[in-house]
Amino acid sequence: MAKFKPKSIPVEAHQLTIDNLDYVEKWCGGQIKGVRLELINRVIDIQTQDGEYRAAINDYIIKSENGDFYTCPAYVFDKIFTQSKGA
Repeated sequence: MAKFKPKSIPVEAHQLTIDNLDYVEKWCGGQIKGVRLELINRVIDIQTQDGEYRAAINDYIIKSENGDFYTCPAYVFDKIFTQSKGA
């Protein structure tokens, strides 16, 4: 079995929290859903060329090197990414 490790490509990312919902919505061009729900249950939907992505509280929204946005659960993000120096 061949083994692989991720390429070292810098990305910009924000972890979605109840405190930064509005900021992240504007940053990624998404739309907050569930405004009648408690803050912890709200999500952000992001339209991309690959379809719609949904980020829940604690998920990460990642902006790729070419400007595309996608979502990633925190447990996966923490295994793949580390914060770069100077960030």
